Amino acid sequence: MPAHPELTILHADLDAFFAAVEVLDDPSLLGKPLIIGHPGRRGVVSTASYEARKFGVHSAMPSVEAIRRCPGAEWRHPRGRRYAAISREVMEVFRSFTPLVEPLSLDEAFLDISGSRLLFGDAIEIAQKIRHDVRERTGLVVSLGVAENKFLAKIASDLEKPDALTIVPPGAAETFLAPLPIRRLWGVGPRTAERLLAIGVKRIGDLQRLELPFLVEHLGEQTGIHLHRLSHGLDTRRVERGREAKSISTESTFEFDLRDRLEIEDFLFCAATEVARSLRKDGWRSKTIQLKVRTGSFRTMTRSITLDSPTDLGETIFRAALTLFAERIDLEGEGVRLLGVGAAGLTHEEIPHQGGLFDEAPVDGPHAISERLMDRILATHGREAIGPARLLRRGLRDPDRVEQQKPDRSDATASLPEKRGPNGASPPPPHG
Repeated sequence: MPAHPELTILHADLDAFFAAVEVLDDPSLLGKPLIIGHPGRRGVVSTASYEARKFGVHSAMPSVEAIRRCPGAEWRHPRGRRYAAISREVMEVFRSFTPLVEPLSLDEAFLDISGSRLLFGDAIEIAQKIRHDVRERTGLVVSLGVAENKFLAKIASDLEKPDALTIVPPGAAETFLAPLPIRRLWGVGPRTAERLLAIGVKRIGDLQRLELPFLVEHLGEQTGIHLHRLSHGLDTRRVERGREAKSISTESTFEFDLRDRLEIEDFLFCAATEVARSLRKDGWRSKTIQLKVRTGSFRTMTRSITLDSPTDLGETIFRAALTLFAERIDLEGEGVRLLGVGAAGLTHEEIPHQGGLFDEAPVDGPHAISERLMDRILATHGREAIGPARLLRRGLRDPDRVEQQKPDRSDATASLPEKRGPNGASPPPPHG
């Protein structure tokens, strides 16, 4: 294909990312149906290898259904920190070609290579080099879409996976989109799809043939204009350089509702430790600690507290989460189905030396020293090398391990922390 200067946008998508990392670390899994998630009765599939997808297994599927469809699959629990580390390496490859990289998640990003062509060649040459360098550096496979804008590049990267390079030539947008199902358009969910079906629209080509006033009449002005533009391949959004994380969190759904106070505290401590390590790894500190609780009846409560000074210490995050649970959560006699701990209000601000709410130790105090020392040991010797005594006494290392523990029903009536007071589908549609 001849060089086209209009082709400036790439969308890169790592194929079956979590599963691919597990195969990378354990080659014996190669070619086997592999499911990443928790196989318990309340578990959910995070992702699945292409071998498992042939059995109809997909992300967000209940684990019990995945087991029914693919009983011989291998299962692995998600390893968030490992995936994040590999993701950083991949993003470094992308940034070696252009500074205009917009990560969408751990495994996908947009790239604007309009200023890179004098150095690396046209868009197709750059895409081929990126695929080569990602494989050389990480051993992983990435699919890429190349187009004039973000919408077309995103659609293209997903069409021929895995290990694909798909180009949408300039002027070919309508022909490229026409045979695709209407659900491929950003912003078309089940309800909108039903409304489109009612007016005879099944594929994007059907939508292309409709006049804008007709669409506005049947879908409303905003939706009608938005879908009309997309169906013709129009998208004027720019790649946003250096989108930064807004929060870091971890949560788990338990196989059995937790009622024991110590088990709940153990999870909160473990989750806080995990969040703090992620903060320190990326140079963040958090000013707002969040707690999420879901009961057995699916009643969900979220609470947060703002600290006087930012922190990246697990002990500080744990005490804040524990206070939120004790003072601002009323279980009304129910057990805990899900717990989550998060850190928001992220900043690179230095921790001041004066004390504040939940910050009893100075920046170089014992908690800071011990947690940073553990970071160094874990980085050198692996996750099983060391851990807080609170977790070691029960053989725990991370929230996933807590999730696998079956509560001791003999202690099911143990009291929870006393409540001490009342206070205490589709990606978003583009906008032109």
